[in-house]
Amino acid sequence: MTPAPAPDDTAAELAVVLGQLIRLLRRNVPTDVGPGSLAAMATLSRSGSMRLGDLAAREGLAPPTLTRMVAGMESAGYVRRSPDPVDRRAVQVALTPAGARMVQQALARRSAALQARLQQLPEADLRALTEALPALHALCDDGS
Repeated sequence: MTPAPAPDDTAAELAVVLGQLIRLLRRNVPTDVGPGSLAAMATLSRSGSMRLGDLAAREGLAPPTLTRMVAGMESAGYVRRSPDPVDRRAVQVALTPAGARMVQQALARRSAALQARLQQLPEADLRALTEALPALHALCDDGS
C-alpha cells in the first residue's frame, strides 16, 4: 500500500501540475492578448464593469501594470474606460462586445483543447478529476 502524500507534497505537486496544464493550454491555444490581459477580461466578463483599482486587486496586479494592460486592450477595442458614476475621479473599465467575443472564443477553444486531452484519459482518471472538481472550486474561492 502506497502511503498518502504529505500535505506539503500534495500542494507542491498540485502547483506544478496546474502550472504545466495552464502553460500547455496557452501554448496550444494562443490568443491576441497576453495571459494577464485575457484573465482580466475574463474577470470583467464574469463580474461586469468595475473600477481599475478593484480589477487590479482581483487580478493581483499593481495598478500601474493593470493601467498599461488596459491601455493595450482599449486600443485593440476589447475594453472601454468611463468615469465612475459615483466618484468622477475614478475610472471604470468594461468589456466591449469585441472583448466579450474574444473571451468567449478563447475559453471555448481552450475548453475544446482540454476536452480532447480528457478524452485520452482512462475512465478512472476522468472520474477522479470529475470528483475532484468541487475541491478545486473550493480552492479557488477567495470570497470575491
